[in-house]
Amino acid sequence: MTTLLPVDDNSIDRAAALLRDGKLVAFPTETVYGLGADATNGRAVAAIYEAKGRPSFNPLIIHVADVSALDPLVEWNDTARLLAATFWPGPLTLILPRKNGSPVSLLASAGLETLAVRIPSHADAQKLLRATGLPIAAPSANASGKLSPTTPEHVAESLGDKVDLILAGGRTQIGVESTVLNLISPSPTILRPGGITQEQLEAALGQKISLYEAASTNAPPSPGMLASHYAPHLPVRLNVTTVSPNEAFLAFGAEGSVKGGKKRLNLSPTGDLNEAAANLFAMLRDLDNPSCSGIAVASIPNIGLGVAINDRLKRAAVR
Repeated sequence: MTTLLPVDDNSIDRAAALLRDGKLVAFPTETVYGLGADATNGRAVAAIYEAKGRPSFNPLIIHVADVSALDPLVEWNDTARLLAATFWPGPLTLILPRKNGSPVSLLASAGLETLAVRIPSHADAQKLLRATGLPIAAPSANASGKLSPTTPEHVAESLGDKVDLILAGGRTQIGVESTVLNLISPSPTILRPGGITQEQLEAALGQKISLYEAASTNAPPSPGMLASHYAPHLPVRLNVTTVSPNEAFLAFGAEGSVKGGKKRLNLSPTGDLNEAAANLFAMLRDLDNPSCSGIAVASIPNIGLGVAINDRLKRAAVR
């Protein structure tokens, strides 16, 4: 098994040295745990795909410590600067044109002429990025298409010794991945709902933003857009009003008349979407038990963070 170390100056230095040496390090962000590698090292990026079993056409998000670190990587525009000033550091990923001479491996962008970039706000992620001094490619630290990890133990269960070190920074705060916003299209488009809501983005830009609906087995323009993604082993049913005795039930809010189920968990008994997002992947993982025939999921309001939650649940339900 891989090494789990609590986050301190020594483990940060060790993790940074491993990354500079082309190794893989899992680390906490405010969204989920990331599987990090030196984004400028093609062999290291290839190791991410191998460890995750990830399709090579699925691009990776590049993490940096501050805006100045992006100057050699991407071309900026006024919209990007406004969004960066408003939401970074934080759970927002921007798709921008790749700068000529960018040192980021083409494998990290799946050969696209764009890069997905973000600045995480998590204190441990910031320490690691600053200590490493490199752009870090980091998808979620789990086997491809499976549930995203919100604790270091989830990483160890999913990837085992395929990762060289796990920085154990406790449970992540937001629990769903970053929002991915395409700034290449004629108008900004959300490619993946996440920790920053559509309403927040529209308020910042003073305009309506569309939500990208496509994505299947064709090469996606953004991370996390394959139709089948975030999938437990058990089949998932959504928006249920009844639960069979052999199913697990994932509730939200007041459970009311929905009875039954072999095992039951509630994303948020009070109907708090922030709490539900933070609990989503951990609870799906807990309910993914072979003693159950499937996972039945209550209806989630499709507003605010509920849009990101429903996006992940729809992908989890695809077989």
